[in-house]
Amino acid sequence: MGYTLPVFACASAIAAWQHLQDKSTEKEVTFNLIKPPQTVNIPIEQVAKISHNSALAITRSDPGEHLDITRHTPVWAIVEKETRKPEAAKITIVGGAGVGIKIHQQNEAAIYSYAKELITGNLEPLLGENERVIITIILPEGQKLAVKTSNSAFGVVDGLSLLGTTGIVQPLTAPSQLESFQSQLKAKAGKFNSLVFCIGENGLDLAQTWGINPERLVKTANWLGSMLVMAGIQQVKSILLVGYHGKLIKLAGGIFHTHHHLADGRLEILTAYCAQQNLPHSILQQIFTCSTTESALQLLRDLDQQDQSNWVETVYSAIAESIDQRSQDYIRKHTDQNVTVGCILFDRERKVIKKSNSATDLLLNLC
Repeated sequence: MGYTLPVFACASAIAAWQHLQDKSTEKEVTFNLIKPPQTVNIPIEQVAKISHNSALAITRSDPGEHLDITRHTPVWAIVEKETRKPEAAKITIVGGAGVGIKIHQQNEAAIYSYAKELITGNLEPLLGENERVIITIILPEGQKLAVKTSNSAFGVVDGLSLLGTTGIVQPLTAPSQLESFQSQLKAKAGKFNSLVFCIGENGLDLAQTWGINPERLVKTANWLGSMLVMAGIQQVKSILLVGYHGKLIKLAGGIFHTHHHLADGRLEILTAYCAQQNLPHSILQQIFTCSTTESALQLLRDLDQQDQSNWVETVYSAIAESIDQRSQDYIRKHTDQNVTVGCILFDRERKVIKKSNSATDLLLNLC
């Protein structure tokens, strides 16, 4: 069994606090995951006092058997004790080096609700009435590892997120996760004949800002092909796909499971559509060698600004229409059902790049 990053941050914080209290340093700490409500033992690699009122502890991430770039990455917690004023919170959690910044939320540290709940829920009972602690989480390898993730696509830069809704790793590629998503889809298909598929949390949030009923929203993660087929089986009439362009573009290339461990080809697909629209060969070479689809999009935007051209609109219109058509064909092939599909692609700033023609029509009935 593997655990999410918040679990190791919590373990380090507990160990640092216990060491600060001059309690004997154990080789592991025991605490409640809260979600789920079960007790775990997490090994502690190192712990030491920094000053009379602060201590540092280190654990190492262990996601279990699942593919995860954070495997064995060190997770530090510095705990500083101070006298608590009556109006002050007993615990303040701070993101240090290697913890990402949420650029859409005033550069707030990317420490999400479960991580805060886990740390506060386990640390607060250990504090005296007048004691207060500041906990700084540091991920020394966070900035280096972040470039291998899609964090920046979702507005988190300069590090990793302390993300997760549970302490136990539940990879989105696991069959049990697909079964959960399909169950939710079946329930919602019984209420609505038009649904909105969102690959990730950003798509879910964005769709709601447009006034779409949250009950129509279905999270798919990377299982787009399976979810589209299930929608056809459930006789859903129309589907609006909402997602980051670096994910949805794979559908334009006929890739219907979008996890990068199984298939990628994003830049190859984008280059092909650019070639189809007759972009100059020199630009095609630059697109193909970009490090990410986001940087390739920026290249097109820069070209439009310099030459007063319209390449972003032209290329992404072709991509969006292809996503719709390929998705409809995919459903029909596997279910013999005709389902209308529209798509909306957004960038790392959550700004819409393109709505397909079908998506524009579907939105009128969804909002």
